[in-house]
Amino acid sequence: MNAAIVCFFLELAVYGYLLIFYKMAPPLLLVINGIVCAVFLYLLLINGIIRIFTCSGQLGLFNRMALLLFWWVPGVNLVLLHRFIDISHKEYHFTMEKQQYYEKRKEEELCKTKYPILMVHGIFFRDWKSFNYWGRIPEELIRHGAAIFYSNHQSSASVEQCGEEIKACILDIVKKTGCGKVNIIAHSKGGLDSRYAVSCLGMDQYVASITTINTPHAGCHYVCRILDRISPGFAGFIGKKYECLFTLLGDDNPDFLSGLRDLTDRECARLNKLMKDAPGVLCQSAGSQMKSPGSAIFPLNLGYIIIRLLGEGSNDGLVSTDSMVWGNDLGILKPKGKQGISHGDVIDLTRKNIEGFDVMGFYTDLVHKLKEQGY
Repeated sequence: MNAAIVCFFLELAVYGYLLIFYKMAPPLLLVINGIVCAVFLYLLLINGIIRIFTCSGQLGLFNRMALLLFWWVPGVNLVLLHRFIDISHKEYHFTMEKQQYYEKRKEEELCKTKYPILMVHGIFFRDWKSFNYWGRIPEELIRHGAAIFYSNHQSSASVEQCGEEIKACILDIVKKTGCGKVNIIAHSKGGLDSRYAVSCLGMDQYVASITTINTPHAGCHYVCRILDRISPGFAGFIGKKYECLFTLLGDDNPDFLSGLRDLTDRECARLNKLMKDAPGVLCQSAGSQMKSPGSAIFPLNLGYIIIRLLGEGSNDGLVSTDSMVWGNDLGILKPKGKQGISHGDVIDLTRKNIEGFDVMGFYTDLVHKLKEQGY
């Protein structure tokens, strides 16, 4: 609407100028009108492309690079333009639907649970302020009334070490807020770390519920196979490089190999004997699965193939769906689309809208159910 108004007044100014100062005949004005309209429409098109290119959250790097490289190729540029418009159109409608849903139900405070939410990240990531591990999920939960905290433990370390850090985090939250307890939502190895803090470090009195997402409770056999086949020297070399990098990124005591070993099936078998479910703590799990190697990029596509070849069945690119089950099983997410939901998609790591799966809606429903259950 604003663009149309601007174009109208610009054209009006041009025609007024030509009529007054040059006394141009109507036929010539029609020709000029066509030229002016074409120029303005072209400028609007370019403006729209630039806006989509710079502002779209769903466009992705690949589409942006394709436009930069092939905008001058006839035919190809039209295909790319159509794709740009289609992606932005879907993104706009998705955003508007979310906004309307929020406006309609914001007074209900769907996610205002009795106890705050502690979100526990998985291995090889940290809780960075500039890049949220959980994507758009925390902001959506906060909009619906949730109080959110982060564990801020090491990106990679043993379950025991991470459990100790999560224990300290829980005690700090309880002390500062007076909340009494927390609800834990943990992804990947974070679920094992949280279980250890609750079952082995006395945090059951401060935790109302644990919900694990795509956590390898039974371990990952392929990780065991890999560690058994690589030389200790090479593994140590990779570990040292990782620890140097993540020390710069915020870790104070990372341990690459210990974190990796605790994901093996044999270590998880040992840990499961120690981590008995605590009475009075709601224990539940959920998972997701990819539908093909094309459901995600490297390394998840490679992980999907390896896990299938080793006979571990359906998986999310890192964890088999059988290994994800613990406590009250909330099920495996299987959207109707062709993509499936990878280990990263389930925490909105890529910030991509997936056909048939509203990741923010999934967590909103999850936390809302905790609220309804009195947690």
